[in-house]
Amino acid sequence: MQLAKKYRPSSLDNVLSQEHLLGESGLFRNFIKGNYFPHALLFGAPGCGKTTISRLIAKELDRDFYEFNATSIKVEELRKTINSYRGKLTQPLIFIDEIHRLSKTQQEVLLPFMESGDSVIIGASTQNPYYVLTSAFRSRSHLFELFPLQDEDIEKLLLRVAENEGFTLEKSALEYLVSSSSGDARGALNLLESASYVDKNIQLATLKEIRPHALQGGSSESDSHYELSSAMIKSIRGSDIDAGLYYLARLIEGGEPPEFLARRLAILASEDIGNANPNALNLASSTLNIVLHIGYPEARIPLAQLVVYLASSPKSNSAYSAINSAQKAVKEGLVLPVPEHIKTHAKTYKYPHDFGGYVEQEYLPKDIKFYESTGIGFEKSLNEWIAKIKESR
Repeated sequence: MQLAKKYRPSSLDNVLSQEHLLGESGLFRNFIKGNYFPHALLFGAPGCGKTTISRLIAKELDRDFYEFNATSIKVEELRKTINSYRGKLTQPLIFIDEIHRLSKTQQEVLLPFMESGDSVIIGASTQNPYYVLTSAFRSRSHLFELFPLQDEDIEKLLLRVAENEGFTLEKSALEYLVSSSSGDARGALNLLESASYVDKNIQLATLKEIRPHALQGGSSESDSHYELSSAMIKSIRGSDIDAGLYYLARLIEGGEPPEFLARRLAILASEDIGNANPNALNLASSTLNIVLHIGYPEARIPLAQLVVYLASSPKSNSAYSAINSAQKAVKEGLVLPVPEHIKTHAKTYKYPHDFGGYVEQEYLPKDIKFYESTGIGFEKSLNEWIAKIKESR
């Protein structure tokens, strides 16, 4: 049956969501009107339309479409495909799925093709492009983020498919299909299809038997994963260990991926604890690395350890507040010249180590204060350190 393939959009007008790119004044619409599309990376959650949109762009531009997967790509085959278009008036659109799996060397192989202008290369990834792609590749392409589909879009799609295919959907089953798919249209249709082979009357119990947990960053509980994760963070920020553990348990049982939880906790460790206990960020980083390698059910243990540690730690948002203040000042027009004596190769720069570790000199042409220490936890020690450093002069 392959519902995901059968109901794949046949035009850009039928693509769910992504209004920022595909709306009437969206970037992609304007590119296509000019018979143009740049080398690009489409990144976002699974099932949000990266492959479909790439195919439809090729269709709209009347370009030949070639699809490769980074896990099995053969450079010679790619080179042969692109070279066959040399001297022709049209460019093929080369789509590389899971492009984050390309090695640095493989990415460099693509650079001459991107420079030559003989093809348009579009990569797709679920990963952060700033982390997985080389700067050389990023400088030759544009990065476009695709967002998870909205629940109402998934629901409309499921109801339309169910009606066309002769399925009946219990209300609770529909709600579970939507919430457990976490914005992934393909995942929702795959679950619906599997359940339909058990019974054309799709029931919640059948769905949960097939997929007991959410696909990714979503909870199958009535509360959204946003509300539960917010409650967990606020409980930890408020130093309530048991509440933090309760919401962690709710999120785990709702199917939240351990790496999603670890990322949220790592942000909290820096934003809400910071230098009041710098080791909190170290433990959060270690936990994120660990859960990426072990997964459930064992991942719940380091996550619980981290929650207890963070809730028990002294709290300070001074670093978070400081960078917010600094960015706000810059955005509002505070652009100061760099003093001559600290510019590159300046002859009048005073090297602090030549003066016992500290020497007074101007680093900004204006007296500005962004950072305000709370004096809580280890921040008190940092205050003492900086005072001693300046007194040593």
